[in-house]
Amino acid sequence: MKPAIFLGLVALPFTICAQPPQTIDVRKLSAQSKLIDQVVVPVPSEIFAVLDKLGKPNWTAVLHKTPSVAQAPAEQPRIALMLGSVIAEGFIAVEAEDVNEVKQIGKSVLNLTKALGVQKKAQMRAKAITDAAEAKDWAGVRKQLDKALDDVSDQMVELNSEELSQLVSLGGWLRGTEALTAVVEKQYSKDGAELLHQPLLLDYFEKRLANMKPKLKLNPLIIKVQKGVLEIRPLMGLPEGSAISEKSVKEIGAISAALVKAINSKSEN
Repeated sequence: MKPAIFLGLVALPFTICAQPPQTIDVRKLSAQSKLIDQVVVPVPSEIFAVLDKLGKPNWTAVLHKTPSVAQAPAEQPRIALMLGSVIAEGFIAVEAEDVNEVKQIGKSVLNLTKALGVQKKAQMRAKAITDAAEAKDWAGVRKQLDKALDDVSDQMVELNSEELSQLVSLGGWLRGTEALTAVVEKQYSKDGAELLHQPLLLDYFEKRLANMKPKLKLNPLIIKVQKGVLEIRPLMGLPEGSAISEKSVKEIGAISAALVKAINSKSEN
């Protein structure tokens, strides 16, 4: 079985250009990439380094600007999903070269990591993100966002919070997928839609959600997210060589957008 490219938060799946490549050769990515359950997980900055050479869509139009710094809700599963979504937004803000939004996101990351008890290195990382953005050192911002992901993952493992760490990744993947579909819809092509062909990644998320502890599985937001992932799976899991239709791209976008909205909602229900 051929490994799938994890272009979610831990490698955002929203990279596209006017004439996107049919494939990305993951063998050319560095040794930092990981293979988890046959899913190739390169770090986000590596993905952008490859795609920088391929042209840029209108990232400003894709960006979800936030009017204020994210405040942590009461329940940890929502915080974890929100953190993933916010960091994913950070990578989009970098592509849009929006200094103020990157700085805002840095503060949001600090708030959310503190609420999860994994703020040990977040304060230093948030300052580094802000300093790099002010200097318009976009490569530096990417690097710090990568490190923020590593910090969160490592600290969650230390705290035996692996399931929350997986939710961080899922939250980022959903926001990245929403962004990718928005760009593909602007100028649909079979090659562009092929970047959404990620059946192994969906299998990975399905398995992780199905095996979570009962308390998490009964959380209303987790139930909603799990249902959404199951709805997206057949739309992305067509047989190899089959084109994902423009209609399917819109459906994937609508489902992922609804889930991202639910994740970032102030409601706890």
